[in-house]
Amino acid sequence: MKEMMVGSVAPVGPVGRWGAAPPQELLERMKDYGQEGAFALWDELSPEDRDLLVRDIESLDLSRIDRIIRRSMGSQGGYLAPAEPVPESSVSRVEERSPEDKERWWKKGLRAISEGKLAVVLLAGGQGTRLGSSDPKGCFSIGLPSGKSLFQLQAERILCIQKLAAQSSPRNTLPIHWYIMTSPFTDDVTRKFFESRKYFGLEADQVTFFQQGTLPCVSDDGRFIMETPYKVAKAPDGNGGVYAALKSKKLLDDMSSRGVKYVDCYGVDNVLVRVADPTFLGYFIEKGVSSAAKVVRKAYPQENVGVFVQRGRGGPLSVVEYSEMDAAMTTEINQSTGRLRYCWSNVCLHMFSLEFLNQVANSLEKDSVYHLAQKKIPSIHGYTMGLKLEQFIFDAFNYSPSTTLFEVLREEEFAPVKNANGSAYDTPDSAKLMLLRLHSRWVVAAGGFLTHSVPLYMTGVEVSPLSSYAGENLEAICRGRTFHAPSEISF
Repeated sequence: MKEMMVGSVAPVGPVGRWGAAPPQELLERMKDYGQEGAFALWDELSPEDRDLLVRDIESLDLSRIDRIIRRSMGSQGGYLAPAEPVPESSVSRVEERSPEDKERWWKKGLRAISEGKLAVVLLAGGQGTRLGSSDPKGCFSIGLPSGKSLFQLQAERILCIQKLAAQSSPRNTLPIHWYIMTSPFTDDVTRKFFESRKYFGLEADQVTFFQQGTLPCVSDDGRFIMETPYKVAKAPDGNGGVYAALKSKKLLDDMSSRGVKYVDCYGVDNVLVRVADPTFLGYFIEKGVSSAAKVVRKAYPQENVGVFVQRGRGGPLSVVEYSEMDAAMTTEINQSTGRLRYCWSNVCLHMFSLEFLNQVANSLEKDSVYHLAQKKIPSIHGYTMGLKLEQFIFDAFNYSPSTTLFEVLREEEFAPVKNANGSAYDTPDSAKLMLLRLHSRWVVAAGGFLTHSVPLYMTGVEVSPLSSYAGENLEAICRGRTFHAPSEISF
């Protein structure tokens, strides 16, 4: 940051532990990386604040950070193969699946789950700031009849799948291990939330919390921005930081020691997420690919979602963010189908082989290319426009030798919670209504009846995940019975 680098580091002021100047060896290292400006206000600091600054800088992996800054800032605008539509052969469409296909995949997935071959990774580093809460987003309740939080809904879906896997297997069923990625801002609250609620019925030792990394925020010329005179401004390294975190904390080795072969990875803010979906897993195993993603069709051309593309003919599948799509790409129609050419939305529902995750963690670290996000950064000047360095979960697909897409229906599996009620879309109320409508359809399909005091399109019933994962096994409780909406059905 240029304003932090004016003048030299003056050998005056209170001496304290470190003397009148910063530790010489550390100062020289910072000079090697062009970051000595972090010490620009050294002479104005108290001995205690000098100690804080030294410890803050010593906590940084300076050589790695320098490599990331140089490669990321030098690669922007670099060559990318032209974006092509995803080939038809790379997508499993809903209408193409027979009941026999779905039953085969379901059984194959349940068998793998019962054998302990699936781990689940949850991306839960975000706070509910846009929802009006400083708590982790997973702690948020969207106002369902049960009052359950996002974390509880997902934990109970894991419990349900474990029960279904046990029923399908004559052998002892191994528990699904749940790896939950937090951030420095959410880690402590998340752990306490789970502990105080007894892990929602899961065993404590089947849940592992781990923090994503952080990186310094930098100015346009790559210099550290100072949040305070004794602290470098830092930000989480994006949801794609999950790869480096899993590797550095030896959690990929932990998965391997547990016999895991496949990893289900998803974001916390989807109310309808089918955690550890046996159908998706069975499909993934049958295809024999290294990576897969659930996708939904774009609702309309201007929808703010990234889409999957193919990079050049025969190249890997990757994701183009909506902000990177021009008007022509956004609206282009496939003349043979009458649908958008670029229609497969990325909704952060991914499946990877453990072998591929090991490979991609190494490749991403070796290449060290991060996305640059222009943001207002808290600084000694109040706020400074600067750059956050982030990787995204979908960056992995650029390295995958084989990726397949698995279409799902939005109304069944994708109800994001991103904005406060009153916003135009992706609110707690809109997600709640999608869940209530879906579960109401389950109840009616199982022979139940609904009564309601408001129009049914404005309400519905909630089926506990402990009772049914995806609408199965409801006939015994629902057939011939009447339920009043809104309410929770649990048995």
